[in-house]
Amino acid sequence: MTRLAETFARDVLSAIRSAPLDEVLGGGRGRPAAAVAVVTGAAPAAKSKGRVAAPAAAPERKGGNGRLHRRSDDEIGVVVEKIVSLLKKNPTGLRAEQIREKLSLAPKELPRPIKDALSGKKITAKGQKRATTYFAK
Repeated sequence: MTRLAETFARDVLSAIRSAPLDEVLGGGRGRPAAAVAVVTGAAPAAKSKGRVAAPAAAPERKGGNGRLHRRSDDEIGVVVEKIVSLLKKNPTGLRAEQIREKLSLAPKELPRPIKDALSGKKITAKGQKRATTYFAK
């Protein structure tokens, strides 16, 4: 029984040591950092001079799963301008998936800039759902 417990403990420690650093420090989906520190015997990461470290950039996930990092209005504005520029080069219009493809955007990155461009009257739309075609004004 003791040997089984030792093997289990060694395997758990090995799994924790091979986990990504942000997960071990509490930034991932795993346990909070304090719980990991208790299991591993390590001290939790200390804050430096009262400052909290900035969160790590969101990892890229395949298949469009996962959340995007929160984009600023400026970042969204840049994407809007790219969309308008692309649509000006394509007077016959483009569908959302074509815009996304040509600008190398993730599926979740496009709805907000499209909405902002439409509300700002920089582009127009014709059609419904996936058949919607967007045009530059």
